[in-house]
Amino acid sequence: MSLSRRKFIQLSGAAPVGAALAKHAFAAPMAAGARGGAGALNDPGLVDAPSDLVILNINEFPAGPTPAAVEMMKRVVTNGNRYYLTETRKTTEAIASSVGVKPQYVTMYAGSSEPLTFSALAFTSPERSLVLADPTYEQAIGVAEKVTRAKVHRVPLKADYSYDIKAMVEADPNAGLIYICNPNNPTGTVVKRSDIEWVLANKPKGSVLLVDEAYTHFSTNTESVIDLVAADKEIMVLRTFSKIYAMGGIRAGYIVARPDMMEKIHAYGVNMMPTAAVQCARIQLQDKDVIPLRRQMIADARNDTFAFLGKHGYTFTPSESNHFMVKVGRPGGDVHNALAQKNIIIGRTWKVWPEWVRVSVGSVQDMKSFQTAFVDVMQQPPSAHVGLVHPYPEYARMAEQMC
Repeated sequence: MSLSRRKFIQLSGAAPVGAALAKHAFAAPMAAGARGGAGALNDPGLVDAPSDLVILNINEFPAGPTPAAVEMMKRVVTNGNRYYLTETRKTTEAIASSVGVKPQYVTMYAGSSEPLTFSALAFTSPERSLVLADPTYEQAIGVAEKVTRAKVHRVPLKADYSYDIKAMVEADPNAGLIYICNPNNPTGTVVKRSDIEWVLANKPKGSVLLVDEAYTHFSTNTESVIDLVAADKEIMVLRTFSKIYAMGGIRAGYIVARPDMMEKIHAYGVNMMPTAAVQCARIQLQDKDVIPLRRQMIADARNDTFAFLGKHGYTFTPSESNHFMVKVGRPGGDVHNALAQKNIIIGRTWKVWPEWVRVSVGSVQDMKSFQTAFVDVMQQPPSAHVGLVHPYPEYARMAEQMC
């Protein structure tokens, strides 16, 4: 499909998406003409929340899967009594072909959180620690601290928000698992491939490198390292369909690993994948226009927001993903609660950065709504927000527990 950038911006930012674009990219139109566009609830009747609630808290894509994928899922649901055992195999083979590895190097799971958990279980212990950046995605920390009783080494980001690769490698000569999220969650910053290769070449003997590429499709500067898995290095890669493929609530993801390392992951569980999820994933994987169109849509909304924040003097991380951190200079939880009063739900803080909040990137209109509400909140004294009760407690808990 040929589509100029200008035309794409017109379709995604100023009017409902046209039929040609919607065919490839969106099941729900990316409308920007009203408050609570695509980032608001696609069907507010499904939950107890107002239709204009703008959800920017757990890095979801602001519209649903492609129409073709939705239609296929409808067909599958009518035959939901069947297991369709071969469908997971077919999608696994399609994934393997798309990333250049043999099928036995890929295992599908319901998202990437499961294989991340299993990796921490398999490769950390009281004798083998977990090493990761701070701040970053924290799920592996909970597994290490509460289950395997492993020591956790949190290595602060550098002043430019990049990973301190050397410090991570030197953190513990007995490291079991080194975790890199690229682009990083929550900052959205990219880890250079050369840095990942350096970690692989210099990491402690016997340790395993786990690279989480959940957000890789949002950046044109992120280089995948799945080819290093194909070369049988001590590295594993996580991918998910929850983000740019808009399957957060449908649940599909996978891990790419050497077969002997995969066997250690499998010891903690391999289950039947939902047939609707594997069908949805396979159809979208085959659509070559989904990633570039959706990446551009997010980039336009993100860059417009960055220009706005910069104009008003706010500090933010130079994200290349669908989320970023912005410094609020006061307890981030108070700002989170204050924005929620205005029906803008943003993400959480990290313990190491208590005066920063994470914001997911929605549609252009969603980000305009965020900009207006954010400046209004920040112009009020910090005392005005102390003690505010979040009007949507489910979303407050979600921000603390997920992504």
